[in-house]
Amino acid sequence: MRDLSEPQLKQDILRHLTYTLGKDAAHASTYDWRMALSFAIRDRIVEPWFASTRKTWDTGHKRVYYLSMEFLIGRLLEDATINLGLRDMAEQVMAELGQDFRTIVEDEPDAALGNGGLGRLAACFMESMATVGCPAYGYGIRYEHGLFRQRFEGGRQVESPEDWLTQRHPWEFERPEAAYTIPFKGHLETRDGRDVWVPGETVLAEAYDTPVIGWQGKWANTLRLWGAKPTTLFDLDRFNRGDYAAAAAPETLARTLSRVLYPDDTTYQGKELRLKQEFFLTSAALQDILRRFKAGGFMLRDLPKHVAIQMNDTHPAIAGPELIRLLVDENGMEFMEAMEVARACLGYTNHTLLPEALERWATFTFGNVLPRHMQIIERIDHWHRDTYHPPHWVGIVKHHEVRMGELAFIMSHKVNGVSALHSDLVKKNLFAELDGLHPRIINQTNGVTPRRWLKMCNRPLAGLITDTIGEGWEADLDRLRELEPHAKKSAFLADFDAAKRANKVALAGWIKEHCGVTVSADALFDVQVKRIHEYKRQLLNILETIARYHDIKADPKKDWVPRVKIFGGKAAPGYAVAKEIIHLINDVAAVVNSDPDVGDRLKVVYPENYNVSMAERLIPAADLSEQISTAGKEASGTGNMKFMMNGAPTIGTLDGANVEILQEVGDENFFLFGLTAEEVMKRRQNPDHARDAITASQPLQDVLQMIAEGRFSPSEPGRYHELVHRVWHHDYFLVASDFDAYREAQAQVDTAYADRKRWLRMAALNTARSGFFSSDRTIRGYMADVWDVKSAL
Repeated sequence: MRDLSEPQLKQDILRHLTYTLGKDAAHASTYDWRMALSFAIRDRIVEPWFASTRKTWDTGHKRVYYLSMEFLIGRLLEDATINLGLRDMAEQVMAELGQDFRTIVEDEPDAALGNGGLGRLAACFMESMATVGCPAYGYGIRYEHGLFRQRFEGGRQVESPEDWLTQRHPWEFERPEAAYTIPFKGHLETRDGRDVWVPGETVLAEAYDTPVIGWQGKWANTLRLWGAKPTTLFDLDRFNRGDYAAAAAPETLARTLSRVLYPDDTTYQGKELRLKQEFFLTSAALQDILRRFKAGGFMLRDLPKHVAIQMNDTHPAIAGPELIRLLVDENGMEFMEAMEVARACLGYTNHTLLPEALERWATFTFGNVLPRHMQIIERIDHWHRDTYHPPHWVGIVKHHEVRMGELAFIMSHKVNGVSALHSDLVKKNLFAELDGLHPRIINQTNGVTPRRWLKMCNRPLAGLITDTIGEGWEADLDRLRELEPHAKKSAFLADFDAAKRANKVALAGWIKEHCGVTVSADALFDVQVKRIHEYKRQLLNILETIARYHDIKADPKKDWVPRVKIFGGKAAPGYAVAKEIIHLINDVAAVVNSDPDVGDRLKVVYPENYNVSMAERLIPAADLSEQISTAGKEASGTGNMKFMMNGAPTIGTLDGANVEILQEVGDENFFLFGLTAEEVMKRRQNPDHARDAITASQPLQDVLQMIAEGRFSPSEPGRYHELVHRVWHHDYFLVASDFDAYREAQAQVDTAYADRKRWLRMAALNTARSGFFSSDRTIRGYMADVWDVKSAL
């Protein structure tokens, strides 16, 4: 895009302002300017998008189809200007038009299409597939409200709907011609010796396409999101009889399907809705894939030569039975051939070892919502049992449940974990019997895109990297190793320090504005941002924070290393324990931040509504990355990679990709603590492990006593009795067992941070050794080991 001139870009912005938005410059709002700039930038994406699509068609190139319930894409405007090489030009042009570029880009709402790591990984993968020239479609749901908007009332999490679609979304193209009927419920009939599904409900899935541009604009792929529409608008006869609610029932069903991500499934209605959403996404995607494939004139038996379908977690695991249904019922293929074709196309990425996260559906619910698929799954299960003779406890349908993890495994030709440790545990623990029958588990360690997570969000550091090693590292992140010799030089470390401080000063201003807390940029910024879950152990972090507070109160004149403890993340609406942990963090913050004895020695900050844009502020400013999950529970993590890339050493357990981060960065640049995965399993065999650990730790006893007696909830002293009782008696995630080791590791952090030269060298080496964690590397691994796809560039 270097041939685009500033006058041309300015002319295009003003043209869109006038003719697309109907505004003149004198009366245009920030929203109007943002939309005009977005359309002008989008114009530059359309040409390479079309060219990429044409080349894929013309060469018959194999395509990848990535199915995910989440695509946490974040804001797109600045990201697009970065990848097109237009960021500085756009800033200059907007300044000439009297507008502040930063204000413009921050006016864009975050697309509320995901929750955490799963959705952000999918977004990174889409950008990396475009960067390396892998022809691909991403398929997801165009959630009207997404997950939820988080706010705190009295320290408690309160959920409200996200409103990102109340404004026009400038990056998408509506495709009303790409619409498919999605059936639910009904019954089966036998006609001419074949089973026929007679649906009781139907909705339309209508496509909305967002182009995803890769680095330097050389290739663009498509993120296709499905919005649910009614097959009939409403029942006019019922409406005229005054039965307005019944008349609008089809529209209500459709809007419900694409309204909220992860509806509360503690009720039967919630479970049914969630299953319908998963089938809605998957069926629409597969119908679209088959339509596109047949338009190329290929034989259906050759589908695996042209199509690779990746199931991102178990949410789209219905893809196996649905592809069989479409091939058999809609296209006349024999069942066994359809099953082999489907298995050759499908791959399954496992993201969790938690049993509750490996979806299981009651056979009653499944058969009620998807009766034909229940029949197909039972046939797959019988075939598998008769062919491979697994142990009696191994199967897809067991104890009146459909096990989606087993279904995804059996219906895939490759299964992968997302870090070396996780893949090993998937093989040894999660699917040991199935892997013995079908050895197909491989590893593909996750990665993140350095364009967004370094080039865009950390301009001071990105500029220093380019000044030091030259251009081109953005698409070849292994080149960051060239920084290593410079990490010994005082001048480079001073520049590295200045880049970090600039980010910290900016974040301190933002915290003051948004949280009302004054923090010092000289303090150590200690950050834990992720979904709130017991296994991620935000509880361990806040307990250590209370211990630190206790120690400062006991000896306020000691030379303490100042800390700012920053938390971020949402708890699922029905997850009571996680919401109690949020409440405790906010209660502790209220006490600590107002204590004059503590001052700047310790602050606790928990900004509301953590999302991608907030991560882009917090991660570049972080000094310390908290990755403290119970060993054996975190599949990979990607936040750990982003922090490392931005020069924040990790305090963490041997869990997920922490293991590989430790290997890359070295023991001396990582604060390791805690039980290993094997030690965790052994410790749990002792029913008194929590009591034993607490009895042996006076600091932990003091912390739990402070909480129990209401030091942080004086108006309701008994508020956290259940939480304290849980630590004493039901500490499944071994918070008590790891507390002293974590506290000791935090003391080592203090010592290292006080030695500025040592700390800066550690931070710089974290950046220099982060090249392995580029999602470009991950995608190339999938292309070679799972999808059998070559680059089209």
